[in-house]
Amino acid sequence: MNLQMTKRNQLRIKYAIAFVLLLLVEVMIALYVHDTFVRPYVGDMLVVILVYSFTRIFIPERCRLLPLYVFLFAAGVEVLQYFKLVHVLGLEHNRFLRIVLGSVFDIKDIVSYGVGSMLLEAYERILG
Repeated sequence: MNLQMTKRNQLRIKYAIAFVLLLLVEVMIALYVHDTFVRPYVGDMLVVILVYSFTRIFIPERCRLLPLYVFLFAAGVEVLQYFKLVHVLGLEHNRFLRIVLGSVFDIKDIVSYGVGSMLLEAYERILG
């Protein structure tokens, strides 16, 4: 096995571990935190990092614009909430999909996604 392949696999493992840990944190926040800061803002900021980590499992090479792409994806999902996608698709009774897709548009969520994306950009510049 060549050195480049080994490094790619090590990166994939690192991002897979980060993804699982962040997913656990997000689930714990969703289940047990019912405040006005951590759940709505920190949770939304972390979801961007969660999506980034998941993506990096499959694309371990540095992708300069990945933080921007993840932000655009998250903001796009938020805009779909504005248009009530969950209701349009008839999924309002499916609790899991309602949580994953979201059902309430809030511009502050997009700001939180932006903060998470800026943290990812800083990570890319410093460590990436």
